[in-house]
Amino acid sequence: MKLSHTQAVFMMVAVTMMWSTAGVVTRQLEFAQGFEVTFWRSFFTVLSLLVILPFFQGRAVFDKIRHGGKTLWISGVCWSVMFTAFMLALTLTSVANVLVTLAVGPLLTALVARIFLGYRIAVRTWVAIVVAGVGIAYMFGSQLSSGGIAGTLVAFFVPVAGAVNWTVTQRSQARGQGVDLVPAVLIGAVLSTLMTLLPALPFKASGSDVALLALLGLVQLAIPCALSVVCARVLKAPEISLLALLEVPFGILLAWVGAGEVPGQTVLAGGALVLGALVVNELVGWRQRS
Repeated sequence: MKLSHTQAVFMMVAVTMMWSTAGVVTRQLEFAQGFEVTFWRSFFTVLSLLVILPFFQGRAVFDKIRHGGKTLWISGVCWSVMFTAFMLALTLTSVANVLVTLAVGPLLTALVARIFLGYRIAVRTWVAIVVAGVGIAYMFGSQLSSGGIAGTLVAFFVPVAGAVNWTVTQRSQARGQGVDLVPAVLIGAVLSTLMTLLPALPFKASGSDVALLALLGLVQLAIPCALSVVCARVLKAPEISLLALLEVPFGILLAWVGAGEVPGQTVLAGGALVLGALVVNELVGWRQRS
């Protein structure tokens, strides 16, 4: 699939809209909770990817898994942590809390790359890290007083695992060992399914719950993951980072309109700091490179 730049931009916007449906769909569930929510979404993601990935890469995708080496499997473990923590966090705290926490991923990745790979961090990025840190701390502080911090802490595992994933793959590529993240996504979905099976028992999900979680596995995760890889072949990294941030306002708006979940003032204030820091950092960096 070959896209023009404009087509890739619109496709990436569509991808973020699909990603953003997780919160509002989760709020429609009748009986499924906690690990069962994660299990069913991951299970249906596996089924979907077993059809989608061979369509994009042919049967070679399974050879890549068999011969991918240690780095591929480490990446798969990171994906499994992200899949599991994200859905579990949505059952513990508000959609806005989860999405704002996830948004610190690019800055956390820069910090981890600085520590373990020695990558230089620009002054603008250090400023963005500090400002975003203040925003997250403000959110944490307000939740600590109300006893609702557990969900946000679980959500924080997502950007941490993402930062480790990126750092490991970059280190491998620097050594001349290319890593294909597409089969790593399938490995992550399989591991997430296996990890959450026992904690999910006994199943309590209704038929409509399973149908909604199957929809998430296909439309919210499997399809956009495949399409984002196609977009990444055309768009530059800063463009991907900026467009991916649309998941936050899209997700909060959908949860607000579709589930009546009004974001709190502290989340809006902290989120504004985080998103503002990210947008300014990427725009300034993009301009400097241009």
